Amino acid sequence: MRRWLPFPLFSISLLAMWLILNQTLAPGHVLLGTALAVGGGRVLAGLQAPAGGVRRRPVAVAQLFWLVFVDVVRSNIAVARIVLRGGAPERTSGFLALPLEVRDPGALAILAYIITATPGTSWARYDATRNVLTIHVLDLVDEQAWVRLFKERYERRLREIFE
Repeated sequence: MRRWLPFPLFSISLLAMWLILNQTLAPGHVLLGTALAVGGGRVLAGLQAPAGGVRRRPVAVAQLFWLVFVDVVRSNIAVARIVLRGGAPERTSGFLALPLEVRDPGALAILAYIITATPGTSWARYDATRNVLTIHVLDLVDEQAWVRLFKERYERRLREIFE
């Protein structure tokens, strides 16, 4: 962060949004909005990923995108069936511990997005020291099948993209 205003257009947009939402050009609001805009730009600069952190693997990215799309559609249908049928007795929800190989922060962020966007699953906890992810699964029938599926469909491609 070499500059005090690393993203000037972002900061100007934040200031404009602040003033529009407050519907005033009072000096106090302009001053507070400017402080928030500059601070927001600096926070965004601190969140930027390090350069060169992702290998350019367009095929793996496209495969991952397609798999996530298909899984989200399938999960929506499966969750709708569970909800509309009232839940069968053989359905069991539970927590699943997934040992991970991937450690890249960008890959973990994408993984969090995938899990959160897929209906019926949610990110519960990540233990960085053991590199174990705990997720909650709405319909947990076979834990080992979930682990194999997860590692093959998502983690393998994320490792290919990020490592």
